[in-house]
Amino acid sequence: MNMILLDDTEVWLIDVLENYTEEARQRALSILDAARETETGCKVTDTAAPRKVRFRGRQMTAYRFVFCILTNTVAGYDQVVRHRCHNRQCINPEHLEIGSRADNKRDDWERMANGVDYDFL
Repeated sequence: MNMILLDDTEVWLIDVLENYTEEARQRALSILDAARETETGCKVTDTAAPRKVRFRGRQMTAYRFVFCILTNTVAGYDQVVRHRCHNRQCINPEHLEIGSRADNKRDDWERMANGVDYDFL
C-alpha cells in the first residue's frame, strides 16, 4: 500500500478546500478588499509585520492563506509562498507563487544582485 504522509497544514488545507470553500474564499476576498494597492501593484495591509489571519482554528500569514485559497493550492510545511515582488506585506495573489525554501533563497540572491523588475509581475 502506497501511503502519502501529509503534514498538519496540508490536512487542514484539504479539509478547508473540500468542506469550507465558499466561506474561505469570501474571507480571502475580504482581506484583499481591505488592502491598499501600491504604485507597483502590491496589495498591502496596514500592519507593521505580515498580517496574520485565523480561519477554522488555524492561524497563518494572510499572503499564504489568500494564495492557497484563491488558487486552490495545498501547500505543506516544506513549501513556501514566494513574493515575486519581494514585499512581504503584499497579499496580491498575482505577485505570489509556490516554491521551495531553496527557491525562496535564490529569489533573495537574485533581488540583491538585480533588484525587482515590476514589468514581469
